[in-house]
Amino acid sequence: MNHAFLLLLSIGCVAVALSTVQAEPPADDAANGTSAIAAPGAQLEKLASGFSFTEGPATDSHGDVYFTDQPNDRILKWSTDGKLTTFLQPCGRSNGTCFDRHGDLWACADEKNELWRIDRSGKHTVVVTGDDGKLLNGPNDVWIRPDGGMYLTDPYYKRPYWKRGDRELPGEFVYYLAPDHKTLKRVDTELTKPNGIVGTPDGKTLYVADIGAGKTYSYDVQSDGTLANKHLFCSMGSDGMTIDNEGNVYLTGRGVTIFDKTGKQIAHIPVAESWTGNICFGGKDRSTLFITASAGLYAFRTRTHGVGSE
Repeated sequence: MNHAFLLLLSIGCVAVALSTVQAEPPADDAANGTSAIAAPGAQLEKLASGFSFTEGPATDSHGDVYFTDQPNDRILKWSTDGKLTTFLQPCGRSNGTCFDRHGDLWACADEKNELWRIDRSGKHTVVVTGDDGKLLNGPNDVWIRPDGGMYLTDPYYKRPYWKRGDRELPGEFVYYLAPDHKTLKRVDTELTKPNGIVGTPDGKTLYVADIGAGKTYSYDVQSDGTLANKHLFCSMGSDGMTIDNEGNVYLTGRGVTIFDKTGKQIAHIPVAESWTGNICFGGKDRSTLFITASAGLYAFRTRTHGVGSE
């Protein structure tokens, strides 16, 4: 049995297990529909298929969407003209990604539990390798605030390709990496399994999904990177997250579930895949929601649009 299959099996089992903590769409028809966020006549469209497990979509300044196919150790690019190409392979088993203001792609390189910065040519630099001399659990997702500081989730999902021992850290944390890219500190140590993460474009509010507890929290972001006023945003966890120009927050797992800025569910997009891993807005006008869903890449046109880094 090869490593790619073992990884797919491992990720698939995690997805099935964690799906039990995802909130079921409510009986309210309005909240189950897409009218709150859909562009006129919008329909879910499958753009590409045949992947092993898609994750980590991020959009560059042109509107091109980069996403990972983790079992196949590659980062792919869906361009605004509808062409699919491979950007980088191998890619350190990258998971979540995010573009910074300089056009570099930051990637949670799960193979050796590292955080990478990848330039436009595909050359990578290892920026983070551990916490206080100990290996990270497995960086999962990253969000970059306007000043270049970034937040990183580090849950523990044991991978069949790892050449390491068991977890070295005492928990599964959210980290802040200062703009100097040298100072790493824990900013939430009390979550069960932090996973999806996104912030508002002004950098003042951060959302973190605790997929292990089936909850998503909001925080006030402090100038020194610390987090304050932790607040339960909604009783649903998520694998990946994004946010639109109205402050609506999009969560994944069973399709895509959308909450307004108060934490009220306003819409749900069903997707005919076992698991929706992550999402971002892309395209030239950033009004297309791109969904990485296990073996497929999907798109849904919205009346809203994406903001900031995703």
